[in-house]
Amino acid sequence: TDNLRSNIQASHLLIVFMDSVQKLASGFTLDLGPLKEPLGFIRVLEWVFTIFAFATTGGYSGSSHFTVNCIAAEPKDVNPVFAYPFRLSKSPYQIPPCNGSKPDDTYLQGDFSSSAEFFVCVGVFGFLYCTATLVLYLGFQHVYRQTSRGPTIDLVVTAAFAFLWLVSSSAWGKGLTDVKWATNPDHLVMNDQCNSTCKAGEFPSMGRLNASVIFGFLNLILWAGNCWFIYKETPFHKDPNPPATMEEEGAPGP
Repeated sequence: TDNLRSNIQASHLLIVFMDSVQKLASGFTLDLGPLKEPLGFIRVLEWVFTIFAFATTGGYSGSSHFTVNCIAAEPKDVNPVFAYPFRLSKSPYQIPPCNGSKPDDTYLQGDFSSSAEFFVCVGVFGFLYCTATLVLYLGFQHVYRQTSRGPTIDLVVTAAFAFLWLVSSSAWGKGLTDVKWATNPDHLVMNDQCNSTCKAGEFPSMGRLNASVIFGFLNLILWAGNCWFIYKETPFHKDPNPPATMEEEGAPGP
């Protein structure tokens, strides 16, 4: 009896789900018109720049470089490797000693994962929200404009993301400055194991990470600016030129 009841409940839930999907699909009407308006066009730009922001940070991997110069021995290169999420204290490297003994593991200093992961998290959730709203704009525009609830929620969420972009971009900008300092070859050769035998080499390539901070602040500008165009869709915005009423137009002439 219990199995039969469970099967009936599962079948009922499946029917309700399929009915909801059918209603949703039947209400979908593709309209590319919103892309010609600032509301949809800026959302597409946000979608693109959001991808650039978290992709340039999340996929990064780099290395620093310095050389160990021992007397009567060939110079030996040392390349400390680090990558996202920049927990540098977990990135070991070895400095070959000049006395021929076995080298011990040496670690980069610092943990900057919190700011980097926060920045990437804002980017990923921003990308998902842009995708969902673009589907709403292009396929369910009539639902979006049917009541004032849709534009109002959109305005609140967009303003929240603008604030998050400000905080995360500022935090990641500071974190990136610290990463550059911690991986600077001039700083690494001051290690006690190096003494006076190490010579600083090339600085790590940080072009992608610099670009990620720039994309973060560009997203701040886009999301904050888009608030105005969404605000115009809400009932809080009053039309400066309301349509004239019959009383304002006056009685028709003879």
